[in-house]
Amino acid sequence: MKTCKCLLSTESSNMTLTVLRITLGLVMLPHGLQKLLGMFGGYGFAGTLEFFVGMGIPAIIAVLVILGESLGALALILGFITRFMAFGIFIIMAGAMVTHLPAGFFIDWAGTGAGNGIEFHILILVMAAILIKQGGWKYAFDNLLTACCKKEKKKEESKKAPKAKKTVAKKVSTDKKKKTVKKKK
Repeated sequence: MKTCKCLLSTESSNMTLTVLRITLGLVMLPHGLQKLLGMFGGYGFAGTLEFFVGMGIPAIIAVLVILGESLGALALILGFITRFMAFGIFIIMAGAMVTHLPAGFFIDWAGTGAGNGIEFHILILVMAAILIKQGGWKYAFDNLLTACCKKEKKKEESKKAPKAKKTVAKKVSTDKKKKTVKKKK
């Protein structure tokens, strides 16, 4: 129950979080689709897996990156387990940042072949960190899941509540009997 609340609840009622969550998902999704389906000039699943393994990345990590950038980005757009998915994107981008660090800070807009730096990664890391901290906000599936958790909690509380009321009622009636006995003396 506590884990459910921690993963799914939203800290703020600020519409900015919805915009941030959807934007992060929309930015990451094409990168994921390149890796998963070969769209937008990507290598597809097999080609990307082979490329990552060739770089020395374990196959299981490569699969998690491919799934995190594609399905994780889609989940972010929908607001499904936002904190967990944002954490996945954060880890993926932290790893990618390490590999791009030798290219410096800037993206190679001029196409000089110097490689792309880390400025994109920094932006994604900050966006993901905000979502990890704050959640996905109002227009997210997380809210439906949180509502289920709240219903379960209310059921648990209602099962406990009658017992507590009976105890209080017994105590009050016992106190009244004592007062009656004292008055008779």
